Formats: sequence, C-alpha cells, structure tokens
Amino acid sequence: MAPQQDAGAGAEAELPEYAGHYRLESCLGSGGMGVVHLARSTSGMRVAVKVVHAQYAKDREFRGRFRQEVAAARRVSGAFTAPVVDADPDAERPWMATLFIPGPTLSDEVKRNGSMAPAQLRRVMAGLAEALRDIHRVGVVHRDLKPSNVLLAEDGPKVIDFGISRPKDSELRTETGKLIGTPPFMAPEQFRRPREVGPAADVFALGSVMVHAATGRGPFDSDSPYIVAYQVVHDEPDMTDVPAELAPLVLRCLAKEPEDRPTPDELMRELRSVAASYDTQAFIPGQRSVEVGPTPRPKPRTERTGKPEEAEQAEEFAAKAEPDAAERESAQTTAQVAGRRQPRKRLIRRAALGAGALGLAALGVLASVTLLNDGGPAPAPAQENDAAQSAPARFSAWEAKPASIAGSQGTQGTPQCSYGAGKLLCAQTGLVFALDPADGRRLWRHPVADTIPSGPPFLSAGLVQPSLDQGRRTAALDPASGKVRWQRSLPAHNSMASAGGMLLLTGADGTVTGVDGASGDTKWSRPIPGQAAPYFTTFAGDPLAYATSTSDDGTSTHITAVDPRTGEVRWDARLEGLLEFLGTVDGSVFFASTDAAYGETKAVVRYMPDSGTTRRVALPVPLQQAHGTVRGSVVHLSGTGGSLVAVDMDARRQLWRLETGASRSSDPVADDRHVYVSAPDGRLLAVDARSGKLLGQTPPRLGTHSDRVAASLPEPVIAGGHVYAGGPDGSVFAVDARDPSVWSHAVR
Repeated sequence: MAPQQDAGAGAEAELPEYAGHYRLESCLGSGGMGVVHLARSTSGMRVAVKVVHAQYAKDREFRGRFRQEVAAARRVSGAFTAPVVDADPDAERPWMATLFIPGPTLSDEVKRNGSMAPAQLRRVMAGLAEALRDIHRVGVVHRDLKPSNVLLAEDGPKVIDFGISRPKDSELRTETGKLIGTPPFMAPEQFRRPREVGPAADVFALGSVMVHAATGRGPFDSDSPYIVAYQVVHDEPDMTDVPAELAPLVLRCLAKEPEDRPTPDELMRELRSVAASYDTQAFIPGQRSVEVGPTPRPKPRTERTGKPEEAEQAEEFAAKAEPDAAERESAQTTAQVAGRRQPRKRLIRRAALGAGALGLAALGVLASVTLLNDGGPAPAPAQENDAAQSAPARFSAWEAKPASIAGSQGTQGTPQCSYGAGKLLCAQTGLVFALDPADGRRLWRHPVADTIPSGPPFLSAGLVQPSLDQGRRTAALDPASGKVRWQRSLPAHNSMASAGGMLLLTGADGTVTGVDGASGDTKWSRPIPGQAAPYFTTFAGDPLAYATSTSDDGTSTHITAVDPRTGEVRWDARLEGLLEFLGTVDGSVFFASTDAAYGETKAVVRYMPDSGTTRRVALPVPLQQAHGTVRGSVVHLSGTGGSLVAVDMDARRQLWRLETGASRSSDPVADDRHVYVSAPDGRLLAVDARSGKLLGQTPPRLGTHSDRVAASLPEPVIAGGHVYAGGPDGSVFAVDARDPSVWSHAVR
C-alpha cells in the first residue's frame, strides 16, 4: 500500500471512523479495489489501511481474492514490502493494515522529477531483484509489478499490492475471459499461456518498470491496451534512452520466453559486475520544493496526460470496452496464475529501515553513555582502551548511543547485538562496534561503509564477523581491539552462515563454499544434495548447519543437516508440512508448522534424528507469522498482533498465551525465569516463563522518527544476569534481569 497524495473528497473518501481498532485519519489514495487510508493504532503507530469498496464487499468471489491477497502479503512481509500488521477479510468492509512507510511510488517519482540517473536506476533495480528473490522464495508470484506498485522508501524500493484484482482499471475483458493485470507491464505468457505464468513473469515486469524509470515511458507504448498486448507478445521493446550499462540486462529481462530471462539472483550478480561503483546506499527521492506561481515541473521524456496513472488506465479500458475484430483477435484469454509454491523462511533478516533524516554527521563516531543508577553520581568515564576492566559489583542500568558516522546520510537504525568474547558486539548501518556489557563503554569501532547489516556480528573461530549480505569482501576482527585480523574477497554469495568455526557461503547457483573463520581460506566448495539453494540456519552450541526446502505443493519439507567443516551431509529427512526452524536441544530439532495458504502457524514439531520419530503439538489458536526459540522442552512463539505463546513439548500442551498489545515483536529469548521480547517502539518486555504474566517493560525509545518502524526487530540478548536490547532511536541499553517490575523506573 503506497502512501500517495490525497485523492480528494468523494463517496468513498468518508469511510467509517475505524477499521478494526485502527482510527482512519486521511485518504492516501483510491483504486479499483478500494481506498487506502492513513490510520493510527491504539498505541499511536501509523499504518496504511486498505478498505475494500462497498460494492465488492458483497461479492463472494471478490472476498476470496482479497483473502488471497492478505495471505500472500503476510507470507512475504519483510525488508522489501510494507509488512502486514493486521487484517479482517471477513469484516463487513474487508480491510488490511500494513506499516506506513513514507515515500513516493516510482510512478509519482518519475512524474514529478523525470527519469532517474544511472546510479539511482542500479539501486532500484538491485532492490527490486532482491524483493522478487524473497517474494518468489515463499512461493508467491506478484503478477502486477508496475511503477505504482513500487514504493521508494529511504532504504530502498518496497513492492506492494500482492495478488490484487482491480475490476475497474486493471481488467482487459475478452470474449471468453478476463485479464487481471496491467498490459504495459505484463509478460507475453500472461497473454499466451496464462495457466503457465510463474516467477519469470515478474522479472519481465521488472524490465518494463526499469524502462519506465529510465525514460518515463514503457518499452511497449500505445493508446490501446490491445495494441500493447500485441506488441508485448510479438514486437521488440523500445530501449531508447535506457543507459548503455543497464540496457543489455534490462533487455534480457524482456526476453519473450520465460526460460531466457535471468533469475533475481542472477540479476543481483550481474548488477554487481555492471559497475564496481555499485553501492547500497539508501534511495533518497529527489528533493521537492513548494511551487510558487507557474513554475513547471520536470517532465518525463514522453508526453503524458497529466492524469493519475490509475485514471488513465480506467479511461483506456472504458474506451475500449468493445474492441474491433483485429483487437479482439490479438487479445488472448487468461486465467488465474497457478504459481509454484516453494515457501522458505528468510534465515538472515535485514534491517529494513536503515536511513533517517538527512544532515551533516559528526566527525568520527561519538559515544554518549548515560548511567541510570537511581539518581546517584555516575562513575567517572573509563578510558577506551581499558577493555579488560571488570564489571562493578553493583550493576546499574545504562544506555549508550553511538552517534552518526561522518559523511553518512541519516541515522544508523536500531542496533543489532550479540554477546561474545565477554563483550556486547553490535552493528548499525555502516558500523560494527563493541561495548563493555557492565557499563556500556565503547571499547572499539570498525566502519563498514554505508552497508546495512543483515544481523548482529557473530564470532567464528574466535574472530568477529560482521553480518553483511552485500558485497564480496569481508574482514574478520580481533574481538579485543576491533583490528582487522584478515580480509578477503570471498566467492559471490547470496547468504552467509557460521557454524563450527566455518563460514558457509551459498552462491546463486546453489554451490556452498566453506571458508575457515580463523584464516579466511576456502576449505571446500560443493552443492548440497537435495538442496537447490541452501540457506543455512545455525544455533549456538550446535556443531551442525541446517537447510530446508519445501515441496511444490507445500505439504512436506526436506531437512538436511550438514557438517560445516567438510560439507558432508550428516542426516536428512522429509517431514510432513511446511516447517520453519525454531531451535535445537540435545540433538532434537524444533520447527513451527505453518499453513501454506494463509501463513498461520498451527503446530510445533519436534524431530529426533537418532530415532527418526516426530512429535507434533497443535496450537489451540493459530498464530500469524510465528517465530520463536527453544529452552529445554519449552518452545516460545511470538506472532503478528503481539501474541506470545509457550508450548511444553514433553507435556504435549500449550502452557499459556499472552496478548502483549504490541503490533509485532522480536524473536523471544528466555532464561530460567523470564521470556523477553522487543517491541517496534523500542520497549523491552519481560514475561514470567511459568505463568505467562507480563512482569515489566521499559519505556518506548522511538527517537526523532516515531512514524518509522523497522520491518524486522533484533532480539534481546541475555548475558550474566542482564538483558541488552536496542531501540529505533539508535540506543543500546541494559537492565537487570532479576526484577523487571522496576524497569520503567530504572531506564528512561
């Protein structure tokens, strides 16, 4: 759902005051399906709420399509979409709420500021390729990728509107059927063989979108959608004015046959080789000034009507309601897409909102540490090189705020931290640093350009490794000083994992390379039998690495356990259902079992490889988008909407369920007494592990950009009887785990 300019008054502009418990504040835009509103949740979080038009709410088939859209959007919620926070497809007026992410659509950006520069085009194309990779990985085919469905957020493009049906302005009716989509951005097979449409159709649409971004027009232009359909199927695309360095790659995307188009992984690899200067900086739309008088706006390179894109399409379809015989002959009948479902959990999460307000950054990196010790005098600041100093006898809650890096744009986002080598190891955009867990003193820092981390730093063979998806070069750092111990250009890879002192790099072709974490030397390289594109999950204390793949129909999951030192398979199994990793304990592997159609977690599964036996415990009430952790025999799950659940796998029953009130939460972590989660507003919540009672929480830490919420939340860290977490304001803070009831007073 794109935040668009106010569509103005109208019959649908004055909808009910609420959708669910979201208060509707203003109209962001209107399309053939419904109206999109800016709204606020009870806690004040800004969301975009799509409310279906009244006439379609009465159509049973239409409700079914909307339910499919909600399910698809929930499955792909993440770094490259506007995450779904709530929905009610069965309401009198069906609605869906996603996080509100400020930024124009690609369509609006081009209309206002003209065609994009080559550097912007590369970033947008790379972002859309990553988005399609993740969308296709969970078995979803978008089918309607176009400029108005691409939102240009500060950290890169977001793809919106999944599986949408637009009865008024996106249907080309023929004598025997109807076409759901937008002809200028549809692939040839959507006209010729609609039942065979798959992920490659989205790649074709990406090529068309890039031509539009580069020129202000599509590769196939005509006043008639029927002529456009003919051109898409039979004619060569118009690549005039597409930058020379991108034109060959865009042309490959526009190949007539699906098998001739690159995959999203291949696109990302090719884009890295297109220009060595390719960067991953946040996309910042062109600055706009308030127009006084008749100052003309920049125009695309082709003349437009000046009307909104949706209105243009509606008029075109209305004008051609009865095409002539030639047009009817060129328009092909269509059907619903039967996309292959291959859901996989994204194992390395990205920080979705890494950039904030523009401004001059401070010289160097400054650390502001506030000790919060019940009003007493703060201890004298320690020297930065005093890393070996022991923790004070009485722990005091503290807060540290590393400042922006000189020359970087905006803020560094929510810190992502882990504990290792006696230190708190953290990452923000462009920076890896270590803090003293006792008082928050910064011990060292290491810049990593303006790269957004995909997770917290981790130890491999005793050295600190930044979690970076972008680029092929990495450096291993000394945990004591932060100095570089080794630096290597690694093989091209789409993901990185660590286990047994090895780094596991998965390439675009599915080949896995094992790199020694101590030296950076390559030890082995091979495909993993039964895993076409393994994305490994690893767990602390477990010497193995795990990969999964799901059957096309989503009814079974193939699990492979790999020895990271050799790449050899230690065991594999095929289990019933769509399974996502939760953890391992004493050789048993725990999974969440999720419904492939609606993304609901309905059970927890424990698999014991030694005996080959499986134990399944059903949840009384399913969870949406559940993720979790394991401690002993108890699994803790958190889901969209703030639900927190504990399941005892030995007792085979749910112990308790708590509704925290948070729209989402991080992965839960637990010790013997408490379960901890982080909320989108920066609160750290503590829950009694036995009863499920909320025991305490810290105040919110939204900072200056309270309307921006990350798509994924770093989990808290437990170490030495203390809990550490990060906030959207850029802070890292620590509280005593013994008594959460005082947290609201101990940390401000």
